[in-house]
Amino acid sequence: MLKTAFSRRALPLLQRRWTSQTTQQPFPPDINEWSHPPSNATISDEEIYRLAAKPRRPLTLADLVRHGKPPLRDAALLDSANFTLSLLPARLAHRIQALRNLPFIVVANPHVSKIYNNYLHSLSTLEPFYKKPIETIEEEMKFTDVMADLVRTHSNTIPTLAQGFLQCRKYIEPAEVTTFLDQHLRARIGTRLVAEQHLALHMASTGDAATQPPDSHHVGVIDLALRPADIVRQCEGFVGEVCELKYGVRPSLVINGEVDAEFAHIPMHLEYIITELLKNAMRATIESGKEGEPIEVTIASAPDVTTTKLDSLKKLSVTEANAFDFSQEGLDEYCSSPDADIGPLNAAAPCITLRIRDRGGGIPPEALANIWSYSFTTFNKDEVDEASDDTGGSAGLNAISHSGTDQSSIAGLGYGLPLGRAYAEYFGGAIAVQSMYGWGTDVYLTLQGIGKMEETKKAKTGFEKLQAENGNE
Repeated sequence: MLKTAFSRRALPLLQRRWTSQTTQQPFPPDINEWSHPPSNATISDEEIYRLAAKPRRPLTLADLVRHGKPPLRDAALLDSANFTLSLLPARLAHRIQALRNLPFIVVANPHVSKIYNNYLHSLSTLEPFYKKPIETIEEEMKFTDVMADLVRTHSNTIPTLAQGFLQCRKYIEPAEVTTFLDQHLRARIGTRLVAEQHLALHMASTGDAATQPPDSHHVGVIDLALRPADIVRQCEGFVGEVCELKYGVRPSLVINGEVDAEFAHIPMHLEYIITELLKNAMRATIESGKEGEPIEVTIASAPDVTTTKLDSLKKLSVTEANAFDFSQEGLDEYCSSPDADIGPLNAAAPCITLRIRDRGGGIPPEALANIWSYSFTTFNKDEVDEASDDTGGSAGLNAISHSGTDQSSIAGLGYGLPLGRAYAEYFGGAIAVQSMYGWGTDVYLTLQGIGKMEETKKAKTGFEKLQAENGNE
């Protein structure tokens, strides 16, 4: 899986001191206004302000397949690098500004401060590249190393932020935590995805991979023929093992409906969402004593979808509540761009819905209103206190990061469901919950694909095009 390939090791934590960067100033430094934690990053505040003020265009699944099927020719690989570079600096700068807007006592927390410095570090490493286009393969290779460093650096953002906000819960309101995390983690989806897409295209277009037969179904991290039923079975195996580890038993799972349905989407996103939903369903089923009742997953594809993704984008408006990953100026520019009027954006995107039904007793009415809050958890107070302790909470926090880690707890810390919804909604999907207290819960997961992908599936790779051209000469 791509996500595990780039997250094997994290960068060492930079040493931070509450001192000035020069030896001439006294400690503590004489500062009359709010300041942010010091960092070893070299990028200036003025540059951060300039980048954060730039329009941020939306990222669509169609953008991720625009460069063609790998292995790519050099020109397409350079286009991918420059496209990635056109998106990342403004997004990183905007998140740095958002972190600075938190109360200083929160940003000063070691875990939140680590994330803050990670963003400064990543933006600093991009600075040598974004001021002029990448024009050679040598420059592209250096840029790709920076992208790999960025993915590794931010691989543990979710559990690190979770621990930081747990420790700071006395100093910030739960509603403010939910608003910040909802925006920050949604923005992180796009930042990480655009970096991982270029890395995947680079790896599939260089070295030994370029000499192997191409995968007709994959364009980087996009699977053009993704079968939700296959993802459900994979996640069932993983979550079932966690259930047996914790409870000694696992519920059965039945898949019905259109089990052969497929569409173009990102497997690791769907894997995360399904894992979190099955964790909730299996835990509720077992703890209610209904482990004999199977969990039912029904798959359905919408037969008649006429609205294109471009139509949907044109109707959007950016407000303070949804300004997590793009600005109104960037949206307007994107919708008026000639590139937005071609390809998959103008094809009706297929829509697939999964219903996950359990007999786990439903959600108590007093808890139903809080299920989308990042501050809400089904852990009791002692377990939350243990998780927020640096010495004892890593195992519980691992359960909220991603399904590729070694997880020892079936219960998360309140991040699984809202983060799953963020993944679903990022590309126009949704999650809806219907609970019958005393009986069970139905969760409806709706996902939108890219559009009609038949032409993309049949399209030649960059090297196949080159061979065809040489054959015609």
